[in-house]
Amino acid sequence: MVFGVFDLLHPGHASFLKQARKLGTYLIVSVARDANVKKTKGQPPVFDEKKRVEHVRQLKIAKKVILGGLIDPWLHIRKEKPDVIALGYDQKDYVSKQRTVNSKQSLEVQLLEHGLKTRVVRLKPFRPEVFKSSLIRKRK
Repeated sequence: MVFGVFDLLHPGHASFLKQARKLGTYLIVSVARDANVKKTKGQPPVFDEKKRVEHVRQLKIAKKVILGGLIDPWLHIRKEKPDVIALGYDQKDYVSKQRTVNSKQSLEVQLLEHGLKTRVVRLKPFRPEVFKSSLIRKRK
């Protein structure tokens, strides 16, 4: 399972999704809700959540593409019970910004607290000097 905004979809996203898919039998992608993107990034996404879900589906890399939770991010994680959660090379903690340990450890601890024995893996970047959403957005 992976989480992300997936706005302005680019080859870095495709690499991230392909790396994640190799970690299990199939991939579930959780696309961030518009309201949560605005809260975390300080601005709305270019494409709305429904379009971003469709763009990720069109890549045909993930078996399942879902919208993340609006208030409680744990509802869909507990429902899916992923064996592995893959984080991007620079991805901040998806669930809690209140932990003081690094995001990988923090997420692993929180998963255990929710009764999930999910492994957390940090994936490699793909040309981040070119394919990083914040850089691409600035060029637009």
